[in-house]
Amino acid sequence: MRKLILLCVFIPSFIHAQNLHVDLFGGFSNYQGDLQDKNFTTSQAKGAVAIGLKYDLSNHFSVRTNFSYAALSASDKYSRQADLRARNISFKTKITEANLLLDYNILNLNYHKFTPYVFAGVAVFHYNPYAYDSTGNKIFLQPLSTEGQGLAAYPDRKLYYLTQFAIPFGGGLRWRFTDNITLSYELGLRKTFTDYLDDISTTYADQAILVAVKGPKAVEMAYRGGELKTGLSYPAEGSIRGGSKFKDWYYFSGVTISIGIGKRKGFHGTDKGRTDCPAPVL
Repeated sequence: MRKLILLCVFIPSFIHAQNLHVDLFGGFSNYQGDLQDKNFTTSQAKGAVAIGLKYDLSNHFSVRTNFSYAALSASDKYSRQADLRARNISFKTKITEANLLLDYNILNLNYHKFTPYVFAGVAVFHYNPYAYDSTGNKIFLQPLSTEGQGLAAYPDRKLYYLTQFAIPFGGGLRWRFTDNITLSYELGLRKTFTDYLDDISTTYADQAILVAVKGPKAVEMAYRGGELKTGLSYPAEGSIRGGSKFKDWYYFSGVTISIGIGKRKGFHGTDKGRTDCPAPVL
């Protein structure tokens, strides 16, 4: 009899949590790097969307996977530092990301309407930074080796890859709207292993070498102070262009609507759809 009671207590609470959900996300994206004055800001933010699936492992743990599409951009012209505004560099990129995340609800949504939650996992993302030149042409920056990446004169500067791994993590607040629908607001950070989301990392390459190997467009896009009224010339080789001490990050923030596939049971502390067994305590 005791075993039967235990089965009635624990098995229904586990089975009822075995739900598959479709997740739809919309919000904004931004990054931390050499073209942003602050670590976290909505200044220069762009849009982000995602679609995914979430599978409940228990009342607290879920595994989810998402495919995200977003834009990132930033420009020196918004900097608070005069020397960076004079540099006049900018970038844009599209981000596509696929991830696998473990999600933890701090409270059991079967018995609470709201819960904070946290998540972490792994991701693969693709990016390709570009900028518009002075005549409005779209120029992809990685092939230009703007800091000498991949050139024989700079053997320590490897050409960066456009598809890389990241570590996503973050948290938010989740609200059960109906038995089968939850709404969430979250902030998700992405730790990357590249310093070239914005095509800026170390120091300026020698202008003559860059022109000889990659052409004048590489010099034009590596330093754009000459396009301003100040008319500053290309800096000397070895002058600081970016900070290589810290890698770039990007992040998403926004709202997710999660739609359960099939009827969810045992919502918000009720016995709707449950067996006649005693309700679990947690």
